[in-house]
Amino acid sequence: MFQTDLYIDGQWRPGASGTRFDVINPATEEVLASVASAEIVDAGAALDAAEAAMKDWAAQTPRARSEVLRKAWELMIARQEEFARLITLENGKARADAMGEAAYAAEFFRWFAEEAVRADGLITHAPASGARIIVQHKPAGLAVLVTPWNYPAAMGTRKIAPALAAGCAVIIKPASETPLTMLALMPLLEQAGVPKGLVNVLPSRQTGALVDHMLHDPRVRVISFTGSTNVGCKLLHSAADQVLKPAMELGGNAPLIVFDDADLDVAVEGAMLAKMRNLGEACTAANRIYVHADVADAFTSKFTAAMAALKLGDGSDPSVDVGPLVNADTREKVAAFVEDAVAKGAKLELGGKAPGGKGFFYPPTVLSNVPETADCVHDEIFGPVAAIQSFTDQDDVIARANATEYGLVAYVFTEDMKRGLQVCERLDYGMVGLNRGLVSDPAAPFGGVKQSGLGREGGHEGMLEFMETQYISASW
Repeated sequence: MFQTDLYIDGQWRPGASGTRFDVINPATEEVLASVASAEIVDAGAALDAAEAAMKDWAAQTPRARSEVLRKAWELMIARQEEFARLITLENGKARADAMGEAAYAAEFFRWFAEEAVRADGLITHAPASGARIIVQHKPAGLAVLVTPWNYPAAMGTRKIAPALAAGCAVIIKPASETPLTMLALMPLLEQAGVPKGLVNVLPSRQTGALVDHMLHDPRVRVISFTGSTNVGCKLLHSAADQVLKPAMELGGNAPLIVFDDADLDVAVEGAMLAKMRNLGEACTAANRIYVHADVADAFTSKFTAAMAALKLGDGSDPSVDVGPLVNADTREKVAAFVEDAVAKGAKLELGGKAPGGKGFFYPPTVLSNVPETADCVHDEIFGPVAAIQSFTDQDDVIARANATEYGLVAYVFTEDMKRGLQVCERLDYGMVGLNRGLVSDPAAPFGGVKQSGLGREGGHEGMLEFMETQYISASW
């Protein structure tokens, strides 16, 4: 049913040591599969394969690379249901969320199929020297991709597609909780025409040692990572030894601001998207919800009713809206945030208690009057818990929204577009949703500022993360 070995040079391998680890269904706590765990010697084989494959791939025309990526999109859309089911099994997310991720993941192949032919350069005439300035973009080199468990398909395709479009070969290290989706993608890429060795997948329980080894191999030139800021900082230290090109999409602590003139129905709908997409297990999830005091009661009432209408259960049931969290540790952390907030004076409007039985479930939960001292205000909740605070002054709420080391995404709801745009410009975030609860789009540059990351994924910028700019000075 599943691919469970390492994928190196277009072949399935059990790994040099034969060590394996279990992948757990978070809804049932049953073992889905036993997956090979890569060791350093396996990483060496993957690097050798990637180096050999990249020589020919980088020499392909942009249109040739584009056609392969376009085919990958077509094949993935045709198998959307299959990928959605696999995502639900190993990640736990509800079917609707999983279907959305599968479509979103596939779209990166289509977008970068179009971008592959647009690595534009330029020729200008230097005003002082009279020389011609020729600028072009070249493949940067082998790329190591490290992906998280919360989007087992999309976080991989968001890196694979631009790397291939740029002409690079890749080695992917998927999260140990959710390696099956990425492994399942490999036969599809073969069918699309991706050459052997160009994409290699190394699941492993030895993540730190494995990735550190690859980052110190002189053939590696790019590290692209999505995950926590803590791990990202460690990877940046390793990357510094070889001055690798880093693309880091790290943690978040997203504020969502609802002004007194906002359309509350639009704000509630947007807040539900921003909070509950992927069960809140997303770096883009609304972590702090600030509502103007004049509409705080009305917003909280409408939002709580929307949360209460969600059905909790096994995500494989099409009628379920909210599946389990990915593992027991995540559920315990979410529960601790709620207990801490209530102990410090927050009001529990809904939920707040995990059901008994099997599965890592936690119900949709709403907290109002959350104090600034609550732990959930300063750290990612990463679960279905909405923490609502109130405000009266615009300058004050902007200052509160910016009072964090993170700067990935923020959300603003107001009917006054002038004010909305002014507030957006004052927020220290790489992305802002204005009257929208969803900002992720393959055609847009995704990324943050401060400790939320470096570089951008998606958009035209996403391909340039895997390219180096070369300048040629010439006279004729």
